[in-house]
Amino acid sequence: MTIAIDAAFDSGNIEVLGIEGRTATLRIRKDHQSDFFQWFHFRVAGAAGQPLTLRITGLGGSAYPDGWPNYRAVVSEDREFWARAETSYDRAEDSGTLTIRHTPEGGLCHFAYFAPYSLERHFDLVAQAAQNPGVTHRVLGHSLDGRAIDCLMLGEGPVQVWLYARQHPGESMAEWWMEGALDLLTDPADPHGRALRKRCTFNVVPNANPDGSARGHLRTNAAGVNLNREWHEPTPERSPEVLAIRNAMDATGVHFAMDVHGDEAIPHVFLAGFEGIPSWTEAQGVGYRRYRAILERRTPDFQTRRGYPEARPGTANLTMSTNQVAERFGAVAMTLEMPFKDNDDLPCAIQGWSPERSKLLARDCMAALYEWLVERG
Repeated sequence: MTIAIDAAFDSGNIEVLGIEGRTATLRIRKDHQSDFFQWFHFRVAGAAGQPLTLRITGLGGSAYPDGWPNYRAVVSEDREFWARAETSYDRAEDSGTLTIRHTPEGGLCHFAYFAPYSLERHFDLVAQAAQNPGVTHRVLGHSLDGRAIDCLMLGEGPVQVWLYARQHPGESMAEWWMEGALDLLTDPADPHGRALRKRCTFNVVPNANPDGSARGHLRTNAAGVNLNREWHEPTPERSPEVLAIRNAMDATGVHFAMDVHGDEAIPHVFLAGFEGIPSWTEAQGVGYRRYRAILERRTPDFQTRRGYPEARPGTANLTMSTNQVAERFGAVAMTLEMPFKDNDDLPCAIQGWSPERSKLLARDCMAALYEWLVERG
């Protein structure tokens, strides 16, 4: 029996080059009007109890070729629990080939680059959070495809905190992180949530790029634009998503900001700061380093040994949100990166890095923020 493969759904991305029995040769579709590609998400039907071999070819030209060695694809039959499938990568085969082998129990299974976070789940997250006392929902603007840029506001304190995710839509772990953060912040019984709401006003954007999410993009919006290179001069024509968020930040001011992402190649959780901005102050740097130290002490899933190199003084790229926000507002700003692979400091054979760990990390990030504020006085 020949299997069937399709990806014509929210966040779906694959092209079928050929199928022979239960072996398929596949290719990832590039982001619209862009050369970026790495995200995949597709469904396989008709292989209950039978071994599948799925070959994704041409990956040497992907956005991050170093992301494929030691990577394992995620697989789910119920679309709730995502495990890791047996996966290997051969640079020399068909310009770089990822081979996934899996035997499903039932007649349907989904494969993806990371556990997807659908727009329907996004709508549920926003609707459920907005029903909580003290939470206000507003639409900051609209994407190029006309989708709302949702923002949830809560808290009564003077410290303006901005949390935003999925500028790069394929980094779906970022919205799983948002779910964990909102769970804590909206829980009337959680002591960290209660204390933070007294000290801070939170502005939470769970998905800054809904068009890219729906289209199955890795890194860009509907126009093929990388939103995290638009923060210096966003425009309605190229990057209305960033323009809407930055305008809202201008209205509130920003004291603390976290831009949530995923990294394709580095198998660790880490933070990237704003070293190199023109207006750098030692007070900002001390605040950033202190937050990193608190988070590292709070959770073994976070470390400070590995990450991106720091920019030299005066060389920060102000088109990137963390640098722009730190420069524009004098804020302590940072980019949180989670792995697509696993956290090599604390590996999980069954799931690797997962939605569950992303949500738990968010809770530790919020608890670390409370400790950071208390120490600051």
